[in-house]
Amino acid sequence: MTHPLPRRRALLLPLALLAAALLWLAAPAPAAAADLQLSEVTIAPCPADDPGAQPGGSRSSSASCFALRGVVNNRGSRPVVDTDVFALILDAGGEPVLPNRGRIGSLGDVAPGSSRFALRLAVPPGSRLPLEVRNAKARGFTSPVRSRAEAGQERLPLEMALEEEAGPQ
Repeated sequence: MTHPLPRRRALLLPLALLAAALLWLAAPAPAAAADLQLSEVTIAPCPADDPGAQPGGSRSSSASCFALRGVVNNRGSRPVVDTDVFALILDAGGEPVLPNRGRIGSLGDVAPGSSRFALRLAVPPGSRLPLEVRNAKARGFTSPVRSRAEAGQERLPLEMALEEEAGPQ
């Protein structure tokens, strides 16, 4: 009489391998990073009537509103999602305006092709003008990595108003 234990082990190994293969195939693909090119990057004070601008002279410690504008180019054929902008912003003396802050804003999803963007920045008081932008770049992902907002709600109203001022995309 043969013992049933070796037979069970013989069946268990193929079943375990099949289960592992199915789990591996069902797992979502990891999100790959995608670098985007930025061009025509400028920084200028927000217009006086801009909702993000602080009334002048109200408080000496209040931050100043600046708009970072430019063109983002997605050379791929698919949208790049959860896109962040990174840059070094220097004052007239060459000092970083936003120390310890490489990420300066989010563009959300970027469609294939070129499109204009605008971000508001709060610049600390006492920063000597003019400001200079260096090493501006954008990086996103091939699939979402953050919780998604509802359709039409991925941008703050102030950001949408800035984009409208920047012109058509």
